[in-house]
Amino acid sequence: MSKKSDMIYFDNFVACADCAVQAAKILERIVENFEPEHLSEWIDEIHEVEHTADVKKHDLMEELMRAFITPIEREDIMSISQYLDDITDKIEDVVLRLYMCNVSSIRQEAVRFAKLVIRCCEMVKLSMEEFSNFKKSKELRQTLIEINRLEDEGDRLYMDSMRTLHSTSKDPVEIIVWRDVFKYLEDCVDACEHISDVVETVILKNT
Repeated sequence: MSKKSDMIYFDNFVACADCAVQAAKILERIVENFEPEHLSEWIDEIHEVEHTADVKKHDLMEELMRAFITPIEREDIMSISQYLDDITDKIEDVVLRLYMCNVSSIRQEAVRFAKLVIRCCEMVKLSMEEFSNFKKSKELRQTLIEINRLEDEGDRLYMDSMRTLHSTSKDPVEIIVWRDVFKYLEDCVDACEHISDVVETVILKNT
């Protein structure tokens, strides 16, 4: 797995995962230091990261079209690339939702969710750093287990957040807005688990 031609794919995966980490850190900064008047600026900032991720995905697709032999099946390469891009897209979607719904203050559950998204993205990046050695790496398997554990944590946080929202807010508009935001945040965590599922499938098919 260490051939230079093979590493083009794995290095690209790492770079795309890093974009997700960058986007997650921007999201955390936004919700921890929320200033509605700066949302349009933050949208521009996170969109730059999302655009970088898109470019890297397109670069990989071009490389894949030129390649005669690939280190893993083409369909798996495409799936991993798409799911990595989805993570960054979904994080950007959270920020866009805050802007479009004209959110004026942040609920603490969103801060907890943002921190969880960072942890998930960091685990995804670590899994991509280990992926080129997937036949031997014990750390990769532990990382995949951790991603699935974090996804379970995300499910619990989503349920708790929804319960708290409905038990503390009497404003129907606020409830509608935050139900959407919490679902978008949960989608970020779920997107990380999708990567884990694909990588586990690749390991099973190739070992």
